Amino acid sequence: MNRKPESERFYFREFLESDWTDIHEYASQAAVSQYQPWGPNLPQESQAYVNDVLTDAKKNPRTRFVFAVVLKETGKVIGAGEINVRDAANKGGEIGYIINPAFWGQGFATETAKLLLQYGFSELNLHRIYAKCDPRNTASRTVLEKIGMLKEGMMRENLLLKEGWRDSLLYALLEQEWREIFNE
Repeated sequence: MNRKPESERFYFREFLESDWTDIHEYASQAAVSQYQPWGPNLPQESQAYVNDVLTDAKKNPRTRFVFAVVLKETGKVIGAGEINVRDAANKGGEIGYIINPAFWGQGFATETAKLLLQYGFSELNLHRIYAKCDPRNTASRTVLEKIGMLKEGMMRENLLLKEGWRDSLLYALLEQEWREIFNE
């Protein structure tokens, strides 16, 4: 990572093996995984997730960038932000984020998503970044709209959950739109 993305309240850093305990604190909660194909996690599943992230960080070329969201005040990991280069030739990427429910409703997800856009456009030189979310997940939809992403449509039954197929809303932002919105 060239520049370490940060806000006034937190910063991004690469995962450490020991982060699994803070991650498990939220990944083990049903509310966190209700719109996901994983979870609630058992301890070994949270450890496996961190190990997968650490393995992916060593790949060359690297296409998956997962950052711990670390509170400046306490050093606690309160979530994760992820950006994946999905199409290197066409400079396309996808973002995702997760925040510990103890910190929901305080703007951490919005700040995390903004920093992921900044990293994707500034450091990875992407042209288009997209995100998907469950149509029922109004909090995530609000985050994506707050950071300027535009709803492009709905992907029908594109993700298999425990209870069956799930639709996903598709949001995206282009580099020039990001520059206009955030004066970059």
